[in-house]
Amino acid sequence: MIDLDVFQQYGGRLFSGLLVTIELTVISITLGAVLAALLTWARLSGPKAVRAGAFAYSYAVRGTPLLAQVFLVYYGSGQFRPELQALGLWQLFREPQFCVLLTFSLNTAAYQSEIFRGAVLAVPRGQMEAAKALALRPFLATFLVVVPQAIRHGLRGFGNEVVLVLKGSAVASVVTVYDLLGATRFAFQRTYDFQLYIAAAIVYIIIVELLRRGWNHLEARFRLKAAR
Repeated sequence: MIDLDVFQQYGGRLFSGLLVTIELTVISITLGAVLAALLTWARLSGPKAVRAGAFAYSYAVRGTPLLAQVFLVYYGSGQFRPELQALGLWQLFREPQFCVLLTFSLNTAAYQSEIFRGAVLAVPRGQMEAAKALALRPFLATFLVVVPQAIRHGLRGFGNEVVLVLKGSAVASVVTVYDLLGATRFAFQRTYDFQLYIAAAIVYIIIVELLRRGWNHLEARFRLKAAR
């Protein structure tokens, strides 16, 4: 039997947790995309030392668990408290939500950079050569010719990364950030009603399904434009 009293009592907290989950996902994906664009440029066009640094960063981030990265930033930042205070940054790093946002953004940037790099490399080199033959400057050729085609190649991978960040945001609950899972655990510890976890799982499934359908629609529109 569904205990509606439990959901009536903790529904507001669960909804607030859902908003935190969405906020973490949107901000992390956005900031990560900006950093990923820089990493992609570094991997493809930067000097040798810059390419090596970008590769090392991507390799290290993708090779370690997200939970370990969250702990490293959240608990590790305390080891540098005097330095952070001197820079006026300690007020930020003492907040769990900021540490989580920073970690998620740095983590997804590494994965997104691989998606972007693969998408750019999937564009035939002849496209860039043709743009140069039309006397387009490299900057314009990149953004008018290469980037639109790379978006089509990388759209599915980027959509998968958005879903992974959404589900991975549940890690935030281990450092007292009350996202959807954190709010669910808070309510469960007071009611021991397992239906709360089932409800949270259903919410995640609904969000992922909405993202999947939206991404399929977006891909279909890009394919239609390409066909024209």
